[in-house]
Amino acid sequence: MNRIALSILLAAGLVSAAAARQAPTSPPYGGTIFIDGDIITPADPTALVSVTATGRGVRTMFDRRVNNWVQQNAYLFAAVFDDMPGRTVEIQVNPEFSSVESARAQADRFAPAIGRLPNALRKDLETVWIHAGTQPFGGGNRNLLIHVGQADQYDLSGILEETLVHEAAHTSLDAYHAAAPGWVAAQQADPTFISTYARDYPTREDIAESFLPWLALRHRRSTIDAVYAQNIERAMPNRVAYFDGLNLDLRPLVATGTGVDDASLPAPSAPRWLASYPNPFAGSTTVSFELDRPTDVRVAIFDLLGRSVATLADGTMQPGVHTLGWDGRDDARAGMYFAVLRHRWGVTATTLVRAR
Repeated sequence: MNRIALSILLAAGLVSAAAARQAPTSPPYGGTIFIDGDIITPADPTALVSVTATGRGVRTMFDRRVNNWVQQNAYLFAAVFDDMPGRTVEIQVNPEFSSVESARAQADRFAPAIGRLPNALRKDLETVWIHAGTQPFGGGNRNLLIHVGQADQYDLSGILEETLVHEAAHTSLDAYHAAAPGWVAAQQADPTFISTYARDYPTREDIAESFLPWLALRHRRSTIDAVYAQNIERAMPNRVAYFDGLNLDLRPLVATGTGVDDASLPAPSAPRWLASYPNPFAGSTTVSFELDRPTDVRVAIFDLLGRSVATLADGTMQPGVHTLGWDGRDDARAGMYFAVLRHRWGVTATTLVRAR
């Protein structure tokens, strides 16, 4: 997938939601990993039990920086997950990280996130390749491909786990379902594709693009807004029914056999924006939001290219209304900016316009 700046993704999400209400036969989104950053979060349970260093060994890995297969004397780690008995996943870290400690830090960073993926998406997973670089992630080949610089961008946008869901769907679902008669019939019966990415690559991308919206609709309903849910139901009802019929193992995200659907649970009390004033502004402005409980938050300003301009808050804040000021001295140019509030439930944003 192409790396898209956070600000562009937020803006695109707002536009596509409105467009979907007007034209339900057109894909409502560009790509589904960008729609909602709190479908799976670091607060969710992980199936990871341990990550153990096992030495080094020559491995053949795909590296998108050269767009080819490479052989590396990789640092190796065995990841154990409690819902995959008798199996380990080998994490292969490029030796460019220069020491076992640095490589271990990368393995430890991504293994818990992989453990938060539904078991059905880890069913065929055997290896994880980790490289430096800002190239897109990849799935398939019984593998997940991670470029650390790109992971930083996904983390900034709050969509690391959502991206891993997409890629792991390639790894463990495509081979069984992308050409299955039931899936093809669902594609033909549905009014449209959920995204233009799925529409443009229906055989390669439709499963991966559709799985995350289905997961959100059926099992994380409280984390998504009504417009997103409506768009899924209108665009891909037959695909939803197809996934429903697979009875997939969704542990640890969804407890098997409990009969409890997350859609029936009360919505989390995420922080909400109250005001940005003045807006537009020439000298300085303020952004205000409300918390109903002590919450770890990070509030930052981004430009239209997704570059961080200023950090206004980073830490635990108490319940109540909080007002933060930005004087604009970090970037003197006029134009549009985004105030991004990151919290345990995902990412919330508002637009700021700095006048000349």
